[in-house]
Amino acid sequence: MSGREQLPTVVTTPSDSGFAWPSAADTLLVMSSKKSISPVSVSVLTDAIRYSLNEVFKTVWVEGEVSGLTTPQSGHVYFNLKDESAQLNCIIWRSAASKLPFKIQNGQKLICGGSIDVYPQRGSYQLIVQQVQPVGIGALELAFRQLKEKLQTEGLFSPASKQAIPRYPKRVAVVTSPTGAAIRDFLQVLTRRWSATDVVIVPVRVQGECAADEIANAIDRLQIMQDEVDVIVVTRGGGSIEDLWSFNEERVCRAIFNSRIPIISGVGHEIDVTLSDLVADVRALTPSEAAERLVPDRADFKRQLDNVSQRMRKSLNAKIETAELKLDRFVNHSALRRPLDAIERRTEELNSIQSDMQRLIELMMRLKQNKLASMAEKLELVSPLGVLKRGYSLTTECDGGVVRNADALNVGSLIQTRLARGRVLSRVEEVMES
Repeated sequence: MSGREQLPTVVTTPSDSGFAWPSAADTLLVMSSKKSISPVSVSVLTDAIRYSLNEVFKTVWVEGEVSGLTTPQSGHVYFNLKDESAQLNCIIWRSAASKLPFKIQNGQKLICGGSIDVYPQRGSYQLIVQQVQPVGIGALELAFRQLKEKLQTEGLFSPASKQAIPRYPKRVAVVTSPTGAAIRDFLQVLTRRWSATDVVIVPVRVQGECAADEIANAIDRLQIMQDEVDVIVVTRGGGSIEDLWSFNEERVCRAIFNSRIPIISGVGHEIDVTLSDLVADVRALTPSEAAERLVPDRADFKRQLDNVSQRMRKSLNAKIETAELKLDRFVNHSALRRPLDAIERRTEELNSIQSDMQRLIELMMRLKQNKLASMAEKLELVSPLGVLKRGYSLTTECDGGVVRNADALNVGSLIQTRLARGRVLSRVEEVMES
C-alpha cells in the first residue's frame, strides 16, 4: 500500500443508540491517505466507544473517596470517586438512590458497583452505580449511625421527653406480628403477672419492605381510637440487623416520638438495640421483659398488700390503745367526779379579781383627783381673776378696750374698772403722765 497511510482500525458493534452497526464479523476501516480521507462523525465514534465500554465493563467494582457530591431535586445523586491519582464521575439514578439505606456524604470511602457508560454530550465516561457498600462498615450500620446522630441532635432521645408508664394500665395495645413468638411470650408473662389488663393486638408485619409503614401507621391510628389505650407496646423477637431494620426506620421513630400515649419498645434479644428502643419512653430488652415492665407482679402486689394491711392493723391498734388511755384519764378526771368544785374555784377567782379591780379603780380615781387639784392650783396662779384677788384691778374703756397707757384717755372719758369683786364706772378728770 505504497503512497497511502493506514489509520488505526476501529472494531464496532451495535449500540443502544439505534445506529445500525456491521455484524460482529465485519470491521469498519477508517482509511486515510494524502489523496483521500474517509472520516466518521463524532457521534459514531462516541457510540462505538460507548458500546465497547459497555461490553468490556458490564459490571465493575470501584473503591474510592466521595467528593463533589450533589443531590438535585430530581432525586439522582452525582459525585466523584477519587484516589491519589485519578477520579471517576459517578451517578446513581433516583430509582436506585431511593433504596440506599444510608446517606452518601463527601469524604466517605465507598465501594461502588455498576457499569461504565459514556455521556455523549460531554464526551466523558461515568460509572452508573447500582450498589454501594461503605468501606470498613456495613451499609445498614452506617445508616444506623447517621440516623441515630440526626435524631439525637433533634432531641428524640432526650430523657425530658419521656412519658411515665401508668402503674396499673387497664388497656394495652401491642403492635406486632400476631403469629410470631414475641406475642406468645408477651401474653404468657403478662397473664402470669397480672390479669386485670385488657390487651388489644394490632397486627403488622415486623420485617420486610412495607413493615416500617405498617408499624408507623398502626401507632398513628392508636392515637385517634375511640376506645383509648393506656400504653402501646411495640415488639418483635430477635433476628439479624436486616430483620430488625424496620424498627430503625425514621418513619417509625418519629411516630413513637410523636405519640401522646406512652410507648414501651421491646425489640429483639438483650444484645439488640434499635433506634425505636432509644426513642421509646421505656426500653425493654425482650418481649417478655416488656410485659414485666408494663404490669406489676401479682405475687409482689399481694405481699405489698399484706404488709400494708399489717401496718394498718398495728397503727389502728396503737390508736385504740392511745384512745383508751385518754378515755381512762378523762373518766377519772376531777371535773367529772366533782363538777361543782371547778365552778366554786372559778367563783373564788372571779371574786378575787373583782376586789382587785375595785381597789385599782379607787386608787386611780384618787390619783386623778390629786392631779386635777394640782393643775387647778397652777391655773389659779396664772388666772387674771387670781391677780385681781391679790389687789390688782383691770381698767377698760366703755367699748371694752383695755387701757394700757394713760395717754390713751381724754378728760371726760368714761372708764370701767374691774375689781376682784364688782366693777366701778368713772369719768376721767385729769390725765397725768408718770
